[in-house]
Amino acid sequence: MVTENTNALAPLLPVRHPQHDLFICDVADAVLKDVMQHMEHPFYSLSKKPETTVKRYSNGDNWLEVTPSVKGLATIYDKDILIYCISQIMAKLNRGEQVSPRVRINSRELLIFTNRGTSGREYQSLLDALDRLEGTRIRTNIVSGDEEQVDGFGLIDASAIRRKHGLDGRLLWCEVKLSDWVFNAIRNEEVLTLHRDYFRLRKPIERRVYEIARKHCGQKRTWKISLPKLLLKTGSQSPEKRFRQMIKQLVQHDHLPDYSVLFEEDGDMVVFSNRGTMAPAPLSGDVPPLKSETYERAREAAPGWDVHCLESEWRDWIVEPPRDADAAFVGFCRKWAEKQGEP
Repeated sequence: MVTENTNALAPLLPVRHPQHDLFICDVADAVLKDVMQHMEHPFYSLSKKPETTVKRYSNGDNWLEVTPSVKGLATIYDKDILIYCISQIMAKLNRGEQVSPRVRINSRELLIFTNRGTSGREYQSLLDALDRLEGTRIRTNIVSGDEEQVDGFGLIDASAIRRKHGLDGRLLWCEVKLSDWVFNAIRNEEVLTLHRDYFRLRKPIERRVYEIARKHCGQKRTWKISLPKLLLKTGSQSPEKRFRQMIKQLVQHDHLPDYSVLFEEDGDMVVFSNRGTMAPAPLSGDVPPLKSETYERAREAAPGWDVHCLESEWRDWIVEPPRDADAAFVGFCRKWAEKQGEP
């Protein structure tokens, strides 16, 4: 557990609201797991300056195109709003409550949740973030068999705000309508838990490196990747020499949540080691046995595949026990068949 440090030069931001308990889920993984799992490049801007040019990334036959609004591409800090929304929806799902893609956000609560200040400037930054999230459009292709499907979607479909009447015009609350793309990922429980210190990371590149480690290292003891490939995955425009310095700073300060970082000069490799701060990964016994009729539904969802082999793959894949194991397994089989085709 990283302790609070109010020194302006400390690697982590101070805990501005120490009494606030966070429930944090990773929209990056919810966003990337299904639609963009084959994409190597990110789509959130790591720059503090507005990026207004269309970005296109390719990985084999798959491609991803991100079109920003005139106000710029959605940034990794704008994504805090989506993390907040996902956390609220997941909390309701865990309580058995009805959910919808519309999320009412108390502005002050959001600022506290994301470890930000509560000055007037911070409220204005929320409005700017909503504009970028709503304006950023994503288009990508999904190849299935001999057909190419091209889907276009946004991060949020709409937003509404309410201000206090008067001179200060203080933002009271806003409402966000998540895109079907994001909301379906949440309903399918394609989310991961983030460490609460994610919001204390000062630099955009540090947040991005943490996300990559969280997704790829996960609960494993260690995970290794070459520095050039890690740089590619981050989407950073920094030269490799500067990126190498940043990684060495992570090694020196050892402040990345959940994972320690080691840089191997020989081979130019970056090694992430699990700190053991996450909840233990579920054992297969933590997921209840599936109902007999579930296997029939699974065979219909993935015709030709051995559903018992798929069950083994599914149990190794899941990170946290699903609320409805039977429905989750059938959904896994359906997606497996869509991506893998006939056996």
